[in-house]
Amino acid sequence: MSATPATATGQRPAFLVKGSDPSLVAQAAHALVERLVDGGDPSMMVEEFGGPGVDQFDVGMVIDACTTPPFLVERRVVVVREAGQIVAADAKRLAAYLADPLETTALVLVAGGGALSQTLTKVVGATGEVIDTSVGTGKARSQWLADHLKGGPVRLDAGAQARLGEHLGSDMGRLAGLLDTLAAAYGPGATVTATDLEPFLGEAGALAPWDLTDAIDAGRTAPALEVLHRMLYAGESHPLVILALLHKHYRQMLRLDGSGVTSPEQAAEVLGIKSAFPAKKALAQANRLGTARIARAVHLLAEADLDLRGTTGLPGELVVEVLVARLSRLVRQGR
Repeated sequence: MSATPATATGQRPAFLVKGSDPSLVAQAAHALVERLVDGGDPSMMVEEFGGPGVDQFDVGMVIDACTTPPFLVERRVVVVREAGQIVAADAKRLAAYLADPLETTALVLVAGGGALSQTLTKVVGATGEVIDTSVGTGKARSQWLADHLKGGPVRLDAGAQARLGEHLGSDMGRLAGLLDTLAAAYGPGATVTATDLEPFLGEAGALAPWDLTDAIDAGRTAPALEVLHRMLYAGESHPLVILALLHKHYRQMLRLDGSGVTSPEQAAEVLGIKSAFPAKKALAQANRLGTARIARAVHLLAEADLDLRGTTGLPGELVVEVLVARLSRLVRQGR
């Protein structure tokens, strides 16, 4: 998050809400607008443009709204949803407005609809506030969950927190609704245990792609299949999407095998990626499997690709289940 000093009225002129999860972006945008309205009448203070189903909107009307003084209220809040639809020329017009904004207007840009204009991202970062709803991974994800639970309507004990994190996976957009449900059931401020939590969990959330590849690389068939099922059903990933991420995973090993690379930094350079961490994992697994088993994995991927495209009558879900089981077994065979 970035911010600069507010205007003379105490209000920043612009806000940008972004992130990888549309539901988290929507929740953050809703909370921001509530904060800006500050108990006032939204029907008189808030004007919205864009949104799902709106192919295009007139940026001229947005600027007119931003430059119109408030009537019978302290400020105006102009919300632009699906801000990724804003083309370069219109982004420059908004940037020009933000160079000399009306102090009684707060412009809220909500990500979605495509890639955000770098021009707008930079100008909002310089003149206003950027709210990034991205959860992150690993420790960052755990910290994100802990921070949001602290301000939640109920308290979760350690067991309930661990169970919730495991269950939601990467689907953190469900957190707010679940906490509200728990508060309605047990009362605001109640302490919730894992046993109390269980009946409200519903279907398990999706997991990140590396949860699948990490389980396969460890030769843990049962956990790998569990992750696969959550990606297929909770995450609604098509079997071809699963195949594509596995193909990328083993293609990296294939490029490193026999390359003479010995360090994560060298591996990252060969793979054309910036971070040495995934390159380190790929290098370690390539060394662990060896040439013959990497070649066997590529052969299994090719067979699965043909099966998914119609050479057998098997359901796609079953094809990738068999593939994941065979790939994880390759690791155990080497032991």
